[in-house]
Amino acid sequence: MPLTLQVIDEGRLAEFVDFPFRLFRGHPCWVGDLKKDTTRLLGPAHPFWAHAERRLFMAFRDGIPVGRIAAVINRAHNDFHGERCGFFGFFDCQDDLAASRLLFSGAGSWLATKGMEFVRGPMNPSTNETCGMLCEGFDFPPAIMTPYNPPYYLRLVEDAGFVKEKDLLAWKRPSAPDLPRRFERIVSRVMRDGRVELEFVNVKNIDAALADLKEIYNSAWEKNWGFVPMTDAEIDELARGLRPLLKPDYLFFAKVEGRPAAFCLLLPDFNVPLKAARGTLSNPLTLPGFLLGMLKIKSGRLVALGVKNEFRNKGLEMLLIKQAILSSRKVGWEYGELSWTLEDNEKINSVIEMVGGRVYRRHRIYRKAL
Repeated sequence: MPLTLQVIDEGRLAEFVDFPFRLFRGHPCWVGDLKKDTTRLLGPAHPFWAHAERRLFMAFRDGIPVGRIAAVINRAHNDFHGERCGFFGFFDCQDDLAASRLLFSGAGSWLATKGMEFVRGPMNPSTNETCGMLCEGFDFPPAIMTPYNPPYYLRLVEDAGFVKEKDLLAWKRPSAPDLPRRFERIVSRVMRDGRVELEFVNVKNIDAALADLKEIYNSAWEKNWGFVPMTDAEIDELARGLRPLLKPDYLFFAKVEGRPAAFCLLLPDFNVPLKAARGTLSNPLTLPGFLLGMLKIKSGRLVALGVKNEFRNKGLEMLLIKQAILSSRKVGWEYGELSWTLEDNEKINSVIEMVGGRVYRRHRIYRKAL
């Protein structure tokens, strides 16, 4: 049947956002974000687009949608890293090589006309949001703010000429086991002289806490692969999303002589109720399932843990990991996911292994020359 590629303008954004919910209807593992959140993320008012641009494409076979993709140029990334890199993201497609080839060709052609030299992805739309293509761990639903895709996606992207650039690791650690004695001794030394203290977020004064978070984040990840500094507007957007979700047990800081030195952010696995919601909280048919799912949350995710450069190699990351485990027990989680870490970040990966974490999912970032 005829296969066509269409550019999706703002007036058809809902069609682009709806597509994966149609593609994966009834899938036992796939979970979609709330449609209003994805619409906001892709909309021009989101602060990411103050330093980026994108073009959305959908493939249609005989008028029926069979795939989608976003081509993204993140000027902040290219300025920071000195690259001419384009990105693809929001990729979803039927198991249809002709359709995926058309989508990748369309996205790549547009990026090339903009002067990009290579394309990297998936990024939805950057490393500060969700990214990566699941390549190991297909048998269970994803944790909050992590993507899911079926195994055939790997064949589609590799058929289009993409090769692996980097793997992102997701770790699982049960909440109950005690920490190794060696680990406990290091944490005790960190706290011994009273210079270091833990401070839990005051939810009523979250703006001050997020200012500290931004300062730490932009220092801690500065030399990490794929890092792009967050702007004040992006921090404000983060605060908007986190404010209704946060409890003191979920966001805490290590301070050294009163100075913010490190932070840790946890979130309950809201994907459990979101699966029942099917993209919206306004449907009276799905709302009961969402509310019931809220009662079934028994796990969470360590979303971010960062230590400012000047405070590294002092054991602060171990102090925060210990508190994350204590917090997970306090709120009744059976296990936690720590994600993601770079596959070649041997220092933090060895610490996670020390406390009993094991890799149970991988997400892959691909690259292709244009």
